[in-house]
Amino acid sequence: MNANRKIFSTKFCALLFIAMSFGALTAKSQLKKPNVIVIVSDDHAYQAISAYGSQLIHTPNIDRIAKEGMLMKEAAVTNSVCSPSRAVLLTGKYSHLNGMKDNGTYFNGAQETLPKIFKRNGYRTAIVGKWHLFSTPTGFDYWNILPDQGNYYNPGFKKNGKDTTYTGYVTDVITDVALDWVTKNKDEAPFFLMLHHKAPHRNVMPPLKYLEKFNDTKFKLPSNFYDDYKDRKALQIQQVTMKDHLDIRYDSKIPCDTCPVNKVNDWAPAEYQREIQRLRPDERKIWDAAYQKEYEIFKTLKTKDEIVRFQFQRYMEDYLRVVNSLDDNVGRVLQYLQDQHLSENTIVVYVSDQGFYLGEHGLYDKRFMYTESFRTPMMIKYPAGFKGGRKTSSYVLNLDIAPTLLDLSGIKVPEDMQGVSMKKLLTTGEDEDWRKEVYYHYYEKSFGLTRHYGIKTERYKLIRFYDPVDAWELYDLKKDPMEMHNLYDDPKQATLIKSLKERLKALQLKYKDKI
Repeated sequence: MNANRKIFSTKFCALLFIAMSFGALTAKSQLKKPNVIVIVSDDHAYQAISAYGSQLIHTPNIDRIAKEGMLMKEAAVTNSVCSPSRAVLLTGKYSHLNGMKDNGTYFNGAQETLPKIFKRNGYRTAIVGKWHLFSTPTGFDYWNILPDQGNYYNPGFKKNGKDTTYTGYVTDVITDVALDWVTKNKDEAPFFLMLHHKAPHRNVMPPLKYLEKFNDTKFKLPSNFYDDYKDRKALQIQQVTMKDHLDIRYDSKIPCDTCPVNKVNDWAPAEYQREIQRLRPDERKIWDAAYQKEYEIFKTLKTKDEIVRFQFQRYMEDYLRVVNSLDDNVGRVLQYLQDQHLSENTIVVYVSDQGFYLGEHGLYDKRFMYTESFRTPMMIKYPAGFKGGRKTSSYVLNLDIAPTLLDLSGIKVPEDMQGVSMKKLLTTGEDEDWRKEVYYHYYEKSFGLTRHYGIKTERYKLIRFYDPVDAWELYDLKKDPMEMHNLYDDPKQATLIKSLKERLKALQLKYKDKI
């Protein structure tokens, strides 16, 4: 009897040990699911990131993501404007399929999205910051978003539908709220966080601590600032130039009530008043004192060229001040992950919703398929998944972020996602089967813009403008990287144009874009 009890006891202990070991392995495997943070900035030009070789500003914290992961040197967007780009990130689909072609559309939250998939796979999900898709966020356990574009100072938010106002500077507030959510949820399940900044979107209002920064820096006009737009009809009618279309109040922060208002910016002076009225009295005192100094300089200017150069300088100062704050807050996130021992097993993506012009072609906005708008900063790190310190010149798209994050997390990628997982690129440093050309389609006509689509290959870019301008443009990116010389009407290019048009049509068929 005692022997039987001893045998039973031994077997029971063995079974218990196996069960406990299995449970421990299961728990460990659950812990191995990576956390995911997608940091999205708004209108952040790659020209203003030192990891991309910028001479304008040093961004050590954003650079750190590239150093610890992979820098995408030739990342691009499928549609260079805010709302459509965000919809692409959520769905992994081009604008014509996700339904968000422009900034005037409501996003259909009933469709499949990245947060929904993560949530079904055991993740806690959240979005904090700029949403700008007009519909109610779906697929998130927690959402705390800026209404529309949001404000830089003492911003209002919608927290799971409830109006809330925070005291402080918007970039700091977004980081505070996001990290607070992570703190409350990091021990319960793996988390998926979309951390969406307003910065550095127009009208680039800097934090008080940086109002004097760059005052002693003289920014040089880009070499093609005074582009004459010869043979490029769409550029000839646009209304987003620094020399003609910036508002002296809204963009330069100059309190000049008698200055003329350009028709395209007739809303801007009143909007600027609403913005600065959000500052507390103590904040307003510091703000007014800083920009009064600029006004005194402005009053001494005599010529149109002096004013243009002044506005360019003012724009660059404020833009880079806002980027400085953005970089600080990226640093806060990375330091938090390190302090909480989360860094190793957390995927961190940094991407802008698109590129941006900082005076190239004389422009300040985005939208066009020209390089500064079309190309976007993108970098990804995941220490537990792949080694850092890599760069790739492969043609990756914002379209690829959704399938990549799912693939890295061990989650099946939906077959109807049009993006491609970058996992092989990230883990091996190369992918011989990667795309060799990129398709783009932009749909808006605001600010004098023209709808257009196009193809970019390693050497060439072919663009078709179709509403309201009807024109084609062809660029040899090897000989003309600044895209100044339209070769489309050159008879010598006929064979090349025919080939590119065929490849363009093939891409439209591939991505189901019916033109």
